[in-house]
Amino acid sequence: MNNSFLRRSIASAFLALFVVVCSMNAQDKKPMNIVETAVAAGNFKTLATALTEAGLVETLKGAGPFTVFAPTDAAFAKIPKDKLEALLKDKEALKKVLLYHVVNGKVMAKDVVGLNGKTAKTVEGAEAAIKVDGATVMVDAAKVEKTDIDCSNGVIHVLDSVIMPSDKK
Repeated sequence: MNNSFLRRSIASAFLALFVVVCSMNAQDKKPMNIVETAVAAGNFKTLATALTEAGLVETLKGAGPFTVFAPTDAAFAKIPKDKLEALLKDKEALKKVLLYHVVNGKVMAKDVVGLNGKTAKTVEGAEAAIKVDGATVMVDAAKVEKTDIDCSNGVIHVLDSVIMPSDKK
């Protein structure tokens, strides 16, 4: 038998096996929830820590659907270190801030754009202002950097800043 033919046959067999194994793995993987998606992204470590401290991990792993306006680690870094540390230690204040980043339902980017000049009622209870200027979408004073990160229980839109609820509801 020709060595070239044998090598091609073996390579073809390995390729076929690889395709079968990959397709089996893809079928076995279920979509990730909001918390799993944020952790897997790698740039939401502070958010994951805050959700844990506030006791909200299980809530955001729940059925939902939820829309989360998720601040990145860089967004949290804009908060002075002493204020961030104090916030992380005050479970009730932290919970209030985090729930201000969550809206009930799955609100995709095309729906957010339709809210220009309006507000979105957050799970915290306060209203977050939505402003659309061309391709720029703002939630309060935070810019939406990335949209429509689909999760099994909702959607994530990435913010460049942490938004803070006012005392008015």
